[in-house]
This record gives sequence, structure tokens and C-alpha cells, in this order.
Amino acid sequence: MAPKKKNPLNLNPLQLKTLTLFQALAKLPDHAQAGAEPGTVRVGNLPQPHGDHFHVGGAAVATRDATGLGNPAVWAVLQRKGLIQAGFPWEALLTVDGLNYDTGMADSLLHTASH
Repeated sequence: MAPKKKNPLNLNPLQLKTLTLFQALAKLPDHAQAGAEPGTVRVGNLPQPHGDHFHVGGAAVATRDATGLGNPAVWAVLQRKGLIQAGFPWEALLTVDGLNYDTGMADSLLHTASH
């Protein structure tokens, strides 16, 4: 059996970053609520940057790493690939596949050191 392919949907770096942020927000009660379908999560109340960063729970995220949150083309690709149902620019419904997709980027995007 072949090893599991990293990034099997061939998402580009901006798409991976955006999905990583949606996944992180889906774990926070201020931004997430259960979707109508089992296993889905609706993410809204998207954080607003202040200066060069914004907060996702206890982590800081560089504003430059979050440009996909405001890019309708990124949302459209994530929807076409079955990872979200887009409600651009207010909310996204993460599908089970979207919640479980391994972007490999959480550690590099979500900075938990004090700032």
C-alpha cells in the first residue's frame, strides 16, 4: 500500500493557510457552532487584524498569512474541492473532509508565544 499523499487535493499555499485558519477557528466557541449536517462546523465572526497580526484563540497569526480569508477565489476553490460551503465573506461551513484535511501548517501559522 502506498503512503498517504501529503496535500492530495493539491491546494496551493494560500489555500492551505486559509483552510488551516478555518480549522483553528472551528475549535473556538466564539467563532464556531455545529453545522446542520453531522460532523460539520460553521465558522463565522472572523477575526479582524490589528497591525501586523490578529488572534485565533491564544495564538497570534501574521496578517500576511491570512489574506485568503478575504479572497473569494480561495473560498471558491475550497468549496469546489468539498472542504467548505462558502458564505463569503461572513462565514464558512467546514465539511467533515475540511475539518480532517491535514494541511501541515498549523504549527507554522499559529504562533503561541507571547507577543
